[in-house]
Amino acid sequence: MLSTIQVKLAERADAELVADISRRTFYDSFAHHNTEENIRLFLDEQFPREKQMAEVGAPGRTFLLAWQGEEPAGYASLREAEAPGQLAGANAIEIVQIYSEKKMIGQGIGKALMQACLDTAREKGKEWVWLGVWEHNHRAIAFYQQWGFERFGEHIFLVGLDAQTDWWMKKKL
Repeated sequence: MLSTIQVKLAERADAELVADISRRTFYDSFAHHNTEENIRLFLDEQFPREKQMAEVGAPGRTFLLAWQGEEPAGYASLREAEAPGQLAGANAIEIVQIYSEKKMIGQGIGKALMQACLDTAREKGKEWVWLGVWEHNHRAIAFYQQWGFERFGEHIFLVGLDAQTDWWMKKKL
């Protein structure tokens, strides 16, 4: 029997754990789609551990940790910043990341984290949530569509030196 999934607000004391999970889950999710050099550049220059740690507890940032029993199972982060495109000027919040540990994919971690993100957005009085997702991440796109997200634009996301297209997706709360 699986342990119950709990999602808790990450605090400054959790910064190292958040940074380690974020880097590991990004690598596990995308290393096989990118060159080793581009992944290394991304992790070292665009997504360094110290930067991740500094964002936990920073103004406008919210980090959530999912636990399955006593084991960290995944994380999500939200950012209060100007939304792009047709959401510009809207009362919106971005879901920046939502990742499950590789060995726990398919166990409801993503569902628990998404519900916690939506609950957090509502608690903050937001009307919209939005996110970016790689156009070739079909599993994630299907997951977001099941939650009622719709595509509303795209932008370029650099992984090292590789310019990749991310779709922007939105959901009215």
